[in-house]
This record gives sequence, structure tokens and C-alpha cells, in this order.
Amino acid sequence: MSRFLSNKYASLEPYTPGEQPKTRVLTKLNTNESPFPPMPEVIEAVKKEAEILQLYPDPDCTELRKALAARFEVDTDMIICNNGSDETLYFAFLAYCDAGTPAVFPKLSYGFYPVFADITGISFREIPLKSDLSIDPQDYYDAGGTVFIANPNAPTGIPLSRNQIEDILKHNPGNVVVVDEAYVDFGTESAVPLTKLYDNLLVVQTFSKSRSMAGMRLGYGIASPEIISDLNALRYSTNPYNIDRLAIAAGVASLENDEVNKDHCRTVMENREYTVEQLKALGFEMTDSTANFIFVRHPGIGGDVLFQKLRERGVIIRHWFKPELNDYNRITIGSREQMDILLTEVKDVLKEAGI
Repeated sequence: MSRFLSNKYASLEPYTPGEQPKTRVLTKLNTNESPFPPMPEVIEAVKKEAEILQLYPDPDCTELRKALAARFEVDTDMIICNNGSDETLYFAFLAYCDAGTPAVFPKLSYGFYPVFADITGISFREIPLKSDLSIDPQDYYDAGGTVFIANPNAPTGIPLSRNQIEDILKHNPGNVVVVDEAYVDFGTESAVPLTKLYDNLLVVQTFSKSRSMAGMRLGYGIASPEIISDLNALRYSTNPYNIDRLAIAAGVASLENDEVNKDHCRTVMENREYTVEQLKALGFEMTDSTANFIFVRHPGIGGDVLFQKLRERGVIIRHWFKPELNDYNRITIGSREQMDILLTEVKDVLKEAGI
């Protein structure tokens, strides 16, 4: 860092994204990307829009918001589109946290939450998970701040039911509850229907995981018109053209063919159950994930060792070199071919270790 950086950022610990290898790897299972390419309709829509890049995009994302409103059966004024779900979350930290309103979130969850709190200069409270790594909704009753919950949680993949989310909402009538549903389409009950009943709920979703568009950086929030108005005030005060015209076109085309995305999600869920069954037969322990990843450990080999050994074999999974996470690895669910490669290499590592 330079000597000119403001002191307010001197202790900032940036979020560390999953590795994006610059060289060819055999199997990349570390960043929860879709194993499926974008559908042809999305590619064609992007090509068409690329012909008029000299023009600014629609700052209101009108057509995309209409498509999202139809998909989720809400009004268009209940939707905001942003540059990835992370931007929606960032605006929520700016809008609903301050000196008198801290952020409240699980101690083991999406690593960006404490970073957003630090960079916005607000205090936060981290609530430990239960012994089985699940979230106890009662821990968030009368939280005394803005609640941020990833559902299903990351990196554990463990979900809360819609009823449990509603309990949290009922016990925090004076504060906003943000439900981060980045992985909701792989078997978790969405809280979107509750946005019509509770004016303190913001649901955040993304096109990155279930719609094969991680490289497009497109996310959205669904909430009461009043909350969306708050977030738009911040958006228009920072970057009103935050969604480029390629992303808008891609999003609309994807939603027009959403049954394809749903089929892809079903395939990922089938591959998840297959991989879980195979890994359990090898002695692995894991959480009950409803995401497009699994969170695993093996009593006979350290998580860091397994991570390194697989990397040497061209298989990249996600590991955090932290004491509380060192036993575990997060494995993205890819194609059946990718999962079979993973399983073959895992067996080889275990055999080499005499397990």
C-alpha cells in the first residue's frame, strides 16, 4: 500500500476470491461456477447488443426488470439490478448499517460480509454456528442490527427453511433482514414470496451460478418498493450505468429460456448426490448441502493436505488456511465427467496416504 492511503483503510483485509488459474487445469472445482456454457440464445443476444456499444445502456434496466418481475411474480418496482449480487449487498451495507445499527451475520459465512463492514466503517457482530455448522434462527431474534444471512449458507451449504427465515423477520420488525440467495436454485426454498408480506426483507440473487453467467457479473435484489428506492438512491449516486447493455441483453435472454437453466440445476443436483454417495463410501464426512458445492472432510487426512495433493494432480478445490476450517474443503459440483475425475484422484490420494 502507498503512503497516501487513508488511515481508515490501514487495517482493511480484502476479500480473497477463489483462484482463477492462468494455465490449463484438468478440473476446476473451486469457485462454484456452472459446468454448462451459456445457452446459444444468450450468446446471440450479446452479439447483437455488441453492435451498438457506442450507446449507454438503459440505467433502469427496464426490460430485464420486466423479465425478472414475470419470473418471480412481483412488481417491477420491487426489483433492482446490479453489477453482481455483491454490489447489491454492498448497497445494503451502506443503506442499512451505521454507527447505531451494526451488521449481524454468521461467524462462518460469505467472506465478503466482514469486508463490507470494514470498508463502510461500521461495527458488526458475528454469531457462531451450532456444533453441526447450521444456523440457529433464534440466535438472530431481536438482533439489534441489520441481519445478513446466506441461504444456503456458504461454505457449509446448509439451508434454512422459508418458515425459519420468516421467524427471523418477525423477530426483527425494526431492522432489515438481507437474505443472500446466491445458491438457492439448487434445492433451497426461496424467501422471495415473503417480500410481499414483509417490508423489512431484501432478497439478493445472481445470474452467476444457476444461469451460467459468472463472467457477466449480473445480480439483482427483490424487496418492497421502499427498500428498492433506497438502494436506487445509492446506485444513482455512485454509478447509474452499473449494468452494461451486454449484461442486460444476456439476462433477458436467459430468463426467456429459464427452463434450460432449471434443467441444468437438476443435473447439478443429481451430480451432487452422486458425488456425496461416492465420497461417503470413501470415509468422507460432510454437511447436508443444498448448494452447487459440498463441504467435506476426511478423518484420515488433513484438508490442506488433500487440497495440495489434488492440486498437484490438476484438480482445484477450495481450501481456507484457517484453524477453524483446516479440516474442510469446499468442492464445486460440476459435470459427471468432472466429478469422476475428482473421485479418481481422491482415491489415488487416499491410497498414497495408506487410507
